[in-house]
Amino acid sequence: MRAEDISTIAIVGAGLMGRGIAQVFASGNHDVYILDVKEDILADAIRDIRTNLTTMVQGGFNWPTGIDAIMNKIRTTQDMNDIKNARMIIEAVPENLDLKQKIFQQLDRLCPPETILATNTSVIRVTEIAAKAHHQQRIVGTHFWNPAYLIPLVEVVKGDSSAEEAVETTYRVLKSVGKHPVRVMKDVPGFIGNRLQHALWREAVSIVASGIAPPDAVDDVVKQGFGMRLPVLGPLENADMVGLDMTLAIHDYILKYIDSSPGSSPLLREKVKKGELGFKSGKGFYNWSREESEKSKERLLKHLLDWVLKQQGQ
Repeated sequence: MRAEDISTIAIVGAGLMGRGIAQVFASGNHDVYILDVKEDILADAIRDIRTNLTTMVQGGFNWPTGIDAIMNKIRTTQDMNDIKNARMIIEAVPENLDLKQKIFQQLDRLCPPETILATNTSVIRVTEIAAKAHHQQRIVGTHFWNPAYLIPLVEVVKGDSSAEEAVETTYRVLKSVGKHPVRVMKDVPGFIGNRLQHALWREAVSIVASGIAPPDAVDDVVKQGFGMRLPVLGPLENADMVGLDMTLAIHDYILKYIDSSPGSSPLLREKVKKGELGFKSGKGFYNWSREESEKSKERLLKHLLDWVLKQQGQ
């Protein structure tokens, strides 16, 4: 199937990621269905998408069409039969393997064999999710990053049985709506982004747990130090810049001192056991009032909006 033949996209799951993905495709002039089992979640999704679009306009975005025209591209449903004729369906339900497998079994029976079925899983292998479906060749991974309507990256994951045509068509569809897809050609847990991200998080937690530095110092080192380079200089580019001989010398010395434990940090496990969950409980590595947590979210949103506008030259 050609990318230009895919005019209707369906999203299964109207949570945070599902509604963000729906916004991406509606903004890209696709007809979009959002399916969820709960009517109130669907209503919340529509409200959130309109709010997001309004915030983007207020932040400086200039849509070729108005917000109403984008919203008119979106329909909601609780009936899977309504989405069976979509030519691409993206699952965005919680990270529960049994639930995902059941959804793909249903979709596989319901949809024509040429329909591309994608999962937005962030860590589970696509091959495991597709395992109980019959037409596994048309199942791929599309890992969007939150907020999906602002962060360009989408990891396009080739499962063990994914057809190359399905992967390439998915890649081209994502490019056509302004995303920055990357191909992940080996189906491993966490793909690329979360393997990198959580390697950093493991060491960050370990530094705090070991008494090397407090949480604010760890975060400041990232935000005020090497993190400033990351938007324009990835880690492998950086290695080439400083020289692979220097990189090797550093690794020969330091890697044995970096946390390589295969399990989760006892400090992290203890905090969760005590109910110290971060924003949602008011305490994690920091203490958070409702006002402070909202300000943090607002800072992130403004930063992402400004970054995307700069990239687009608006």
